[in-house]
Amino acid sequence: MPFDPCQVYQPEADTFLLIEAARATVRPGDRVLEVGTGSGAVAAALLDTPGIRIAVTDINPHAAGCARSAGLEIVQTDLMQAIRGTFDLILFNPPYLPTLPEERIDDWLEHALDGGESGRVVIERFAADAGRILAPEGRILLLISSLTGLDAVRQVFSRYGFSAGIAAQQTVEDEELYVLRIVRHDDRTY
Repeated sequence: MPFDPCQVYQPEADTFLLIEAARATVRPGDRVLEVGTGSGAVAAALLDTPGIRIAVTDINPHAAGCARSAGLEIVQTDLMQAIRGTFDLILFNPPYLPTLPEERIDDWLEHALDGGESGRVVIERFAADAGRILAPEGRILLLISSLTGLDAVRQVFSRYGFSAGIAAQQTVEDEELYVLRIVRHDDRTY
């Protein structure tokens, strides 16, 4: 199927902040997974890291086409449902915008934006499953907005045995963007 880039979240300030944090965090030889890759820009920015193996996921068939054209291996799935094995570094720029039912639009781009009424619906689903594929001493980089609620997101991850510290942040218009570095409670090296 031909893919339509207009149905894929294109790189914005949040993408570039996550790229910056990912480049600072990735280690040679890491097994890396980017969940919800969209355009593939974040994962593609890491391809020159020595010895890493990188895979990406996205539910959007148009994003899958974009990722393939960027030279990435993609598994078309909801979050990491079809993923097996473990990863040293998991990257995720989730749908984090608080969205009321009447604000929803019915297209593929909606999957990249709609965080549910709290902005944390997809983040909560991700947090519930992340431990299954995170390697011992693995790290997660999660991008969120002040609109999503920094403390509320930290509490979500804490319920699943994780600690979250701020790895990067940037003010963009009327919101603060954060990249959280998330590790298991017993791996508190931020």
